[in-house]
Amino acid sequence: MLSTNVLNVLLSLLLSSDETGSTKSISPSANLFYLNLPQFSTNPSIPSTKTMEDNKVIFHGLWASPYVKRVEFALKLKGVGYEYVEEDLRNKSPSLLQLNPIYKKVPVLVHDGKPVIESLIILEYIDETWKDHGPRLLPEDPFERYRVRFWADFFDREVMDALMGMNSGPGEERKAATEQVREKIAILEEGVKSMLQAGHQFIGGDTPAFLDIVIWSIFSPYEIHREVMGYSLIGAETCPVITSLVDAISEHPLGKASAFPREKLGRFLLSIKQNGIKFDEN
Repeated sequence: MLSTNVLNVLLSLLLSSDETGSTKSISPSANLFYLNLPQFSTNPSIPSTKTMEDNKVIFHGLWASPYVKRVEFALKLKGVGYEYVEEDLRNKSPSLLQLNPIYKKVPVLVHDGKPVIESLIILEYIDETWKDHGPRLLPEDPFERYRVRFWADFFDREVMDALMGMNSGPGEERKAATEQVREKIAILEEGVKSMLQAGHQFIGGDTPAFLDIVIWSIFSPYEIHREVMGYSLIGAETCPVITSLVDAISEHPLGKASAFPREKLGRFLLSIKQNGIKFDEN
């Protein structure tokens, strides 16, 4: 059963690192709590690959951001070499502020000296720029491409906005938001089911592609949340199709190479739990 969700704190603090809807700003209470968190190392957890040197690629990110994980996965899938720069959103670097002066967030992909921001746009940029390298992220068929974009937009707008609502307002509003999250994930479950082709594990076919990466980036640490916090957003009982998809991507070599650092994320979630953040059960 979903509870009013610590994932929201994680989203508000570290996962607010993209453009998505209500994640543009961090609530004052989240800011105050974040200041009391233990300081973890910011050594890059994302190894650079050196398989292509077409133009210099610099990738600014944050270890705990699922939006950053999307870009990391796509770059590796395409075999694009890059230099990784770990950012600290509490002390934003001059380069980040210069590269993304509007949102001041990660991810930022710098290609040939030109910055590209916002994770879904970056994925499309990667697919178009390196179209002859590795599998395509988006389908060739215009209608199928539309369907992928629709469900990716639905996920980032509807599901993520509902998740953020679970950590705002009084108890009754939080309970209503929790029910809304269930409804949105149920809709997404049917959408994913309609996109999967018979005999394939991934929406992209034999290889994870655009929508696979978007969904996996948020839900991939669901087992860590269950172990540390005692609950998770997805599971075989409530959304078997999404859960099976996420598990398949996590077992893929690129999923393993791009996974959140398990112990580090576990320590982070445990610090949230031990700092006494209280959530309404529902």
